[in-house]
Amino acid sequence: MKDVRKLTEGAVLLAAFAALLLITIYVPVVGSILNLVLPLPFIMFSVKNNLKLIAAFLVAAIFIAFIAGSLMGVGLMLIYGSVGAVIGYLLQKGKSRTFILIASSLTFMAGLVISYVVMVAFMKIDIIHELTAALNESVKSSEAMLKAMGREDQVELLKKQNALMLKQIVTLAPGALIFASILSSFITQWICFPIAKRFGVNVQPWGSFRNLVLPKSLLWYYLIALGIMLLFHPHEGTYLYSVLINARYILETFIMLQGLALLFFIFHQKSVAKGLAVLVVILTFMIPIVRYIIMLLGITDLGFDFRKRFEMKE
Repeated sequence: MKDVRKLTEGAVLLAAFAALLLITIYVPVVGSILNLVLPLPFIMFSVKNNLKLIAAFLVAAIFIAFIAGSLMGVGLMLIYGSVGAVIGYLLQKGKSRTFILIASSLTFMAGLVISYVVMVAFMKIDIIHELTAALNESVKSSEAMLKAMGREDQVELLKKQNALMLKQIVTLAPGALIFASILSSFITQWICFPIAKRFGVNVQPWGSFRNLVLPKSLLWYYLIALGIMLLFHPHEGTYLYSVLINARYILETFIMLQGLALLFFIFHQKSVAKGLAVLVVILTFMIPIVRYIIMLLGITDLGFDFRKRFEMKE
């Protein structure tokens, strides 16, 4: 009787996945939003079943995805289905939201990398190449326009700016992939968890942002990356330069988040209006000098336990 109930639940969830997948593929506007709900059937199934049944559910979903959307459907299923299965299984084991976010982000990242490799190897589609080609075509159009206006002196400047932009796109692509994975995972949980809770899934709440405390090792990683860049001056285009620039970019973002969390903590302690905190966040992303100040706060909090010192003074 129990096995029959599980089979029925699995069949219903697979049908729901098929419907969501069809809308995602064939209704582009709605599908661009609905694709973040694709992990939900896998979350619902994985939170209640063992690994063997989860694996069987994933295999069945692959066949349904192929029937519904051919290779594109299979690709979407492998990314979102894997993420949903990981989230559901970790919820079953009672893991924290932070742990689930990290694990699902890594799963998202692996799925995106595998999908990119498959597209390049078998479908001859290279997104980065297509983007750079589109930018080059745009620059050529701009060059023709400038020449027609008699402003040939600005053509070389435009070429240099375009070359620099293309280098930055290629260099920062790994970092962008990591942030896209984290953001996608966060939004997926933000959308799917409230729905899952309505069906009786136990989901631990997030803690307050002001209480966010990232590992102190992040500060050491940041200092090591800066130190290597200053000591060895790796050339642009080398593997070492790409690794270091992406590491710096990612670590600076996390340190900035730690600084914002510290600021929110201080504002909460001092009963400062929330509107001011929101304004600071906006300015952080708009004005570089504000971002550097927030990063200094983050470094101070990670390195010197500023929050504890503040509590002691209170």
